[in-house]
Amino acid sequence: MSIRRQSIISSLVIYIGFAVGLLNTYFFTTDSLAGQPLFTTTEYGLTGIFVAIATMMLAFANLAMPTYIWKFYHYYDDFLPPRKNDMITWALVVSTIGFVLVLVVGWILRDLVIRKFGAKSPELLSYYYWIFPMGLGLTIFAVLEAYAWNLGKPVLTNFLKEIQWRVLVTILIVLFAVKIIPTFDLFIKLYAFTHLGIALTLFLYLWYKGKIHLTFKISKVSRRYFRKIAMLCSFVYASTIIFTLSQVFDTIVIAAYGGIDQAGIFTLATLMTSVIHAPQRGVVAAAVPHLSRAWKDKNITQIQRIYQRSSINLLIFASGIFVLIALNYTQAIITLNLKEDYLLGFNAFLVLGITRVIDLGTGVNSEIIATSNFWRFQLISGVVLLVLMIPLTIFLTKTYNILGPAIAGFIAISVYNSMRIIFLWKKYKLFPFTDRSLYAVITAIACWAACHYAFLQVSGWSGMIGRSVMFVVLYGGLNVWFRLSPDIHPVVATILKKTGLRKRSES
Repeated sequence: MSIRRQSIISSLVIYIGFAVGLLNTYFFTTDSLAGQPLFTTTEYGLTGIFVAIATMMLAFANLAMPTYIWKFYHYYDDFLPPRKNDMITWALVVSTIGFVLVLVVGWILRDLVIRKFGAKSPELLSYYYWIFPMGLGLTIFAVLEAYAWNLGKPVLTNFLKEIQWRVLVTILIVLFAVKIIPTFDLFIKLYAFTHLGIALTLFLYLWYKGKIHLTFKISKVSRRYFRKIAMLCSFVYASTIIFTLSQVFDTIVIAAYGGIDQAGIFTLATLMTSVIHAPQRGVVAAAVPHLSRAWKDKNITQIQRIYQRSSINLLIFASGIFVLIALNYTQAIITLNLKEDYLLGFNAFLVLGITRVIDLGTGVNSEIIATSNFWRFQLISGVVLLVLMIPLTIFLTKTYNILGPAIAGFIAISVYNSMRIIFLWKKYKLFPFTDRSLYAVITAIACWAACHYAFLQVSGWSGMIGRSVMFVVLYGGLNVWFRLSPDIHPVVATILKKTGLRKRSES
């Protein structure tokens, strides 16, 4: 019940955040606001590059501290009083040291960046050092977020990450539009500090609530498990770097070979697929503490239950959201008067979207492995992912431009998740799929066909609204009717009870 409730609330928070994010995207990409574009395609692409490189900094700087917290939180919590719990202290110290090392390496490698990006993306070089504050903010927030999840605060962290951050960006956009921020130069520099803002907010909240006690005295738990912690972090650190590189490498390669304007088009397609990915964040945030506890208690039945339920729930949500966006992608760009260049990203969106559906459909397999005793497999599967991703992305980007990285991601992620499914089945007889998984995919395809052809000749707002309403009613109704997820009916019953509709129908 706790996982379901927190997942639903977190997902709602995330979608509210995406609604704000879509408003921001409109401002970034519209072709006419008060008679002229507010941002160029290159400027929008630069904001995407900032996030991509800062995310890479996070992977190198955190030194696997979030995984350390996921795996060992319950050991510290069970055996230490709050004021002697030194976990969060060392996690923050180690990740800060990691970021300092990233800063030094970034300074050393600046000439290499100039050679790689100077010709196609000179704007990036002008703001190279301003990416580092964003990287620091992401690093500190990631550590505090992992700690807050185990404190039962996934909704709070998702609010800060998905809503507060985007609201900060909205404020910057509005100030830029009314010329209080007079130039894009000042805008992008302020933009670089937005993640530090949400990290500070989370730290102050946890401090005020008495959930963080900084102590530099090494506890008995840290001494006892030091070797296991060090081994875990070394393996997971490498796999985290590999996985993160695979996630942001496409945007960076496009900027290097196609320029920041092409990166801007790809950024919009990626943003739309991140909407598909949104439910996973809520499920992961709610599931990780329970998985960690289940492994500690050797409760394989509970892990299988979480695995299968996360798989079918995420598959239903991902398939539905993907189809809903695909039905309206091109019409939205035309109707909202966005730059025509963004129409070129539709095919990339389709491939990226299918990749997201595959990834979400496998449930929380990554978190199950990360919290198990076989976390070393994270590195093995991650190496395979990167070995496939890097050469495929470079080759296919040169051949197919922005469609290339999407195809590379589809191939690599499919192999990556297949390895994890096989591994968990062979080791623990854990498997994510049931016959309902197939029915969910068939239902999504059938509903897409019905809505697409029903409104084939209808364009503009009427077409988008008609297709969307028909799909939501049809797809949602069929999922409830066929009971494709065991969590659907309890959720529907709760909604009816809260709104008073159940009592009316019974009377």
